[in-house]
Amino acid sequence: MMQTDLRFVGGSALIDNALRTEPVTVANGVIGDGVARKDIDVSGYYVLPGIIDLHGDGFERHIAPRRGALRDARTGLASVEGELAANGITTAWLAQFWSWEGGMRSPANARRFLTALGSYAGLGTDMRAQLRVETHMLDDYDAIAALIAEFGIGYAVFNDHLPHARLEAGKTPKGSVGQALRAGLNPEVYLALQQELHARAPEVPAAVAKLAARLAETGVKLGSHDDNTAEGREWWHGIGVQIGEFPETAEAARAPGAVIMGSPNVMRGGSHKGNVAAVDLIRDGLCDALASDYHYPAPVQAVAHLVADGMDFAKAWQLLCSGPASVIGLADRGQIKPGLRADLVVFDPVGTRILATMAGGRFTYLAGDMAARVLVA
Repeated sequence: MMQTDLRFVGGSALIDNALRTEPVTVANGVIGDGVARKDIDVSGYYVLPGIIDLHGDGFERHIAPRRGALRDARTGLASVEGELAANGITTAWLAQFWSWEGGMRSPANARRFLTALGSYAGLGTDMRAQLRVETHMLDDYDAIAALIAEFGIGYAVFNDHLPHARLEAGKTPKGSVGQALRAGLNPEVYLALQQELHARAPEVPAAVAKLAARLAETGVKLGSHDDNTAEGREWWHGIGVQIGEFPETAEAARAPGAVIMGSPNVMRGGSHKGNVAAVDLIRDGLCDALASDYHYPAPVQAVAHLVADGMDFAKAWQLLCSGPASVIGLADRGQIKPGLRADLVVFDPVGTRILATMAGGRFTYLAGDMAARVLVA
């Protein structure tokens, strides 16, 4: 039998979609099936696949805590990785905007962030970039495609955050002045830019369809964001956009394609904007994966909420691991099987908290009783 680096014993492991009292071995960064050099006692705990977070922008506060306070974004990324690991996230897509909103969501900052991420040497957490493309920035499409190719971005999502109703009515969008000042932009110039982009709405469908085809040809996964009608989601699916992030209605969620919902929606028992409740979509089998959205602790707490509401734990946790892996096309992780990447968490079902996180066979987080058990093993 193969000699392994370590083996978790005495706990319950999520294997083949069920919690089983079986050891889990790790060898050379992958799940093994042989004799361990040392055993680590995880009695009373669960050994689970690490969380795959397909959409999170909680990293923004680490990268730009105050204007000009952080000169090297890699320092912020170290803090991001620490928070991810503490919350059991072993693979994370950091959702960076390419947006007219400016500031940390500007095209210039997207390049700075991607450069920092590309040169960041972390502890083992697989941190990737998702590029959030504002659809009305038509003149930037070539630059966007070039950036995606340059940095090897594998997941892009189409957004439209323009306040169209107020712009159509000739009104200044709510909060526009404050947004402009926070981004370091002149409020009048900021408003004029929004008006200019809004006026180009008739050009968007044809242009975005061409961009989607261009990106899909290179293997980029594509998503749409905040769809509120079945017709809209069907249109996106028809141009090759297979993933729907955070649909706002059940009708949109029922349309073709995979569905990702935000874990904070589950924690709250509903959307903070009054949109469809994620728990209802999950109950109806219309949600394939849960993402952190804006709060990295949310996925674990969402599972706790679902279990308290009567859902089987194993089924709930799959929304954080095998579900996301299937949505994004990762065949090397998301389950506990020999040969897959050793992305694991040790979970306390009583305290509903993460006690250890392992990414690629390396511990990225240890806390409390588990730290003592690892050290004495």
